[in-house]
Amino acid sequence: MLEPILNTASFIDQVLWGPWTIIFIAGVAVFLTIKSKAFQITRIGLIFKNTFGKIFETTKIQPKGRMTPFQATSTALASTVGMGNIAGVATALSIGGPGAIFWMWILALFSMIIKTAEITLAVHYREVGKNGILHGGPMYYMRKGLGWKSLAKIFAGGVLVNSLLSATLLQQHTVGRAFLSSYKINPYLTTGLMAAITGFVVIGGIRRIGRVCERLVPLMSLVYILGGVAVFLINYAKIPEVFGMIIKYAFSPVPAVGGMAGVAVSAALKEGMAKGMLSNEAGLGTAPMAHATADTTHPFQQGLWGAFETFIDTFIICSITSFAVLSTGLLGSGQSGIELVIDSFSSVFPSWLASAVISFSILLFCLSTQIGFFIYYETSVVTLFGKKSIRYLKWLYFLPGVIFAGVAHVNKLWVFANISVGVCALPNLVALLALNGAFFKLMNDFLEKHNKYAVLKVDSNRNYVVKANRRQQ
Repeated sequence: MLEPILNTASFIDQVLWGPWTIIFIAGVAVFLTIKSKAFQITRIGLIFKNTFGKIFETTKIQPKGRMTPFQATSTALASTVGMGNIAGVATALSIGGPGAIFWMWILALFSMIIKTAEITLAVHYREVGKNGILHGGPMYYMRKGLGWKSLAKIFAGGVLVNSLLSATLLQQHTVGRAFLSSYKINPYLTTGLMAAITGFVVIGGIRRIGRVCERLVPLMSLVYILGGVAVFLINYAKIPEVFGMIIKYAFSPVPAVGGMAGVAVSAALKEGMAKGMLSNEAGLGTAPMAHATADTTHPFQQGLWGAFETFIDTFIICSITSFAVLSTGLLGSGQSGIELVIDSFSSVFPSWLASAVISFSILLFCLSTQIGFFIYYETSVVTLFGKKSIRYLKWLYFLPGVIFAGVAHVNKLWVFANISVGVCALPNLVALLALNGAFFKLMNDFLEKHNKYAVLKVDSNRNYVVKANRRQQ
């Protein structure tokens, strides 16, 4: 029954991710990098000083329905650091070969400025509701900054597709496969439990989502990073070989080996860019919706967190997965997705320990993604169908992962990830290109310390006063 759906999805994937899509995404990234004078590279110290260096700073007041900058970043990272970093990277390797990682790195390097731009604009054009709750994201800067209401609707539809196909279906499916492989637990039971936990958290509202994510993200990242570092240290002698494969097969086809078919350079490029964008969400337009709820002092100040997220997500967490798979020589084993990662770790650690590390990590990664992504789903539903619709449509969010839990052909199901990326990224990148003047005005305002566009201050009664710009100033 599901086969016709999977075949249709595969066709859409091929059409959506043609050469023109790759050229357009790369073009926007290069344009913003050049115009910013390679800000994400030349000012990397400033980025870390204003992000990682301020993680432990807290605000004395946190209004209802808003997050601290770190909570907003944790929520965005929760939706960003998920199955894409583990199962997604493994799938990119099995379909696109080692060269896919090179193109993933290149895209991330250039896309750090894209994510900075989309978050900056989301904060600048956000709205303050009657109850003081902040709302923002690409649909807001498309509508308020450009007056393009139709594009805002198209983007919201893309987020709806992304939420149902990627944030719920693939996240739950990945955990289901992990626990089936490690502990023989029925995937329908696993996905059903995940849906129930997610429902409990998200019904508690934005502040509960923020609190859960700011606790889950550091924990889940630490567990997986420590496991990956251990693999790295044990297989350190393979470092030259791994980097050699990544560079070599970024520019030359991979021959058929073992259970792996030959891979063309075009496949490496496509998989690296598609899975890379799925993983770090730079240009996707989803993370800005979480960042728009942050009590930050300046739009560009919050935008810097976008560059930080992209760096951590791709250059650290995705690289750990790719090294684990490539250094253990299991890429041609015939496995893919989460099973390939578990087998790679099992070749270094005892099977029970590898299964525990990967299963625990993927559970937290995917659960936090599903929780964090609900903000995006809710925003898109309200944009498309009105505020009252979320009362009924919120329940749809929890179902896709349970319905598809039994699908065993991992690579076929992962075409949904490529589709999810494309339908969100394309309209968002068009808007970013059109609003690049507004972004650079905000960037210069912050760097030159004019603070004309500062958005947050505390009045004499210690209440927050949030400035919501309605037009480009």
